[in-house]
Amino acid sequence: MQRSVQAGRKGLTEDKYDDLLNFTESPRFTEREKVALTYASSIVWNAEIADEALWTQLRRHFSNPELVELGFFIALTLGQQRWIKTLGIGHLEVLADTSAGLAPSKGAV
Repeated sequence: MQRSVQAGRKGLTEDKYDDLLNFTESPRFTEREKVALTYASSIVWNAEIADEALWTQLRRHFSNPELVELGFFIALTLGQQRWIKTLGIGHLEVLADTSAGLAPSKGAV
């Protein structure tokens, strides 16, 4: 799994990473984070998740400009990750000596 150097610096822990697949039940995520992750799931995996109930929750936690920015960032990140995979770039292969590079995966040296 790819790790973000910047996310680690911001305090994102491995425990929280480990809970991502079950974020809806995890006590490690706030309600705002859970709604944002559900929004991400709708963009990445299944647009049908974005029903009226989700939009109601999203508007409770985010303004319209925030929703546009969040949606754009999710789409941009998804595109970047697909491109990196298409190029066959792995951890520590590009920009490894900078803060912009991919952090080592679990078990990597």
